[in-house]
Amino acid sequence: MEPDLFTAAAEDRQEKDPSSSPLAVRMRPRILDEVVGQQHLLKPGSPLRRLVEGSGGPAGASSVILWGPPGTGKTTLAYVVSKATNKRFVELSAITAGVKEVRAVIESARRATGGFGKETVLFLDEIHRFSKAQQDSLLPAVENRWVTLIAATTENPYFSIISPLLSRSLLLTLESLTDDDLRDLLRRALTDERGLGGALTLPEDAEAHLLRIAGGDARRALTALEAAAGAALATHEAEITLETVEATVDRAAVKYDRDGDQHYDVASALIKSIRGSDVDAALHYLARMIEAGEDPRFIARRLMISASEDIGLADPTALPTAVAAAQAVAMIGFPEAALTLSHATIALALAPKSNAATLAIFAAQEDVRKGLAGPVPAHLRDGHYKGAAKLGHAQGYVYPHDVQGGIAAQQYAPDAVRDRQYYTPTRHGAEARYADVVERVRERLGRGGGSTDPS
Repeated sequence: MEPDLFTAAAEDRQEKDPSSSPLAVRMRPRILDEVVGQQHLLKPGSPLRRLVEGSGGPAGASSVILWGPPGTGKTTLAYVVSKATNKRFVELSAITAGVKEVRAVIESARRATGGFGKETVLFLDEIHRFSKAQQDSLLPAVENRWVTLIAATTENPYFSIISPLLSRSLLLTLESLTDDDLRDLLRRALTDERGLGGALTLPEDAEAHLLRIAGGDARRALTALEAAAGAALATHEAEITLETVEATVDRAAVKYDRDGDQHYDVASALIKSIRGSDVDAALHYLARMIEAGEDPRFIARRLMISASEDIGLADPTALPTAVAAAQAVAMIGFPEAALTLSHATIALALAPKSNAATLAIFAAQEDVRKGLAGPVPAHLRDGHYKGAAKLGHAQGYVYPHDVQGGIAAQQYAPDAVRDRQYYTPTRHGAEARYADVVERVRERLGRGGGSTDPS
């Protein structure tokens, strides 16, 4: 028997005893018109519409990759296709299936197409869990349209799916459901016979709390509603109060996958908020990382980088603060490490900003890559070995500590970059003092008119 999205036995049981299935399963849309959200993917002529309507011919429906956060309807859309289409529908999960199972489905699809003219739709859930070799096994079937692939993933496809498979499929991006989408879904679940059948009411404050904790995830919204409804029914209440919701669901969903692109997106947002001096936004992203169980050492490393990259000498205490935070975090761990990370994040966000140190090293590296190097001036070379004097090494070197003011007016840089100026200090915070110092030093060295322009 071919694996199907829902087996006949499970469907029969649901029909006889709907309450045996979770509310999220019972309320799963049966037709496209019942789908909430994702209307940008369901317009007339869209790939999903054409799959459901069974459009064929020389411009038949394409294989699609559904990419979106959990609870946005990827499996639901596949389920609607399985119910509406007259094609063979086969489901595999990348968690349990391998190349052997994929090849079996493809071979069966080829026989069905050749023998009966029956096309096959293959729904592959969690495709990002497939290795490159496993994804390669899908290519001939997709390219020759032996199967129409519907693949679902929560991971960024450009990182997790091989390029040849991406190029042979349409990438459809699902968006997080809005509060209005989830509100419609909750109200439908309250009144629909497949749901709670009007047995309970949901006041606005309780509904608003359910929307907050759902975080755009339809499955979580319905699961939370079901838990709260069960508690209300157990105490013979007529409505699901805010207190009941709070008692049954104690924290909101955190959209953050430590192994996926959210890991990098939220970390990027944290650093950019610090760079923009928005302390409140920075604390928000820090809280998301902490609540999702991110490694505190990873957060501390990002803060150390930010201290040099975006603050630099505008606040010379920023880097020591970040380093101290990293050391403290390594010693104490969570939950107390949250206090240390908050301390450092606030300090960095409110510090004066300068990327002069960052631009300086980038400019110097760029010159080196272009070949602007040349030999070290002879008077700066090592003179602590026999024969160095005969080579002219260290001859004529002026020891700065022997000179009034401690600055010896001699050439330090190679000839190729003798007049280059890489460091351009700002007048932000403490860096204003460095701006004055570097100006005086360059004048003393006779390098006041240089630039970093290679032209």
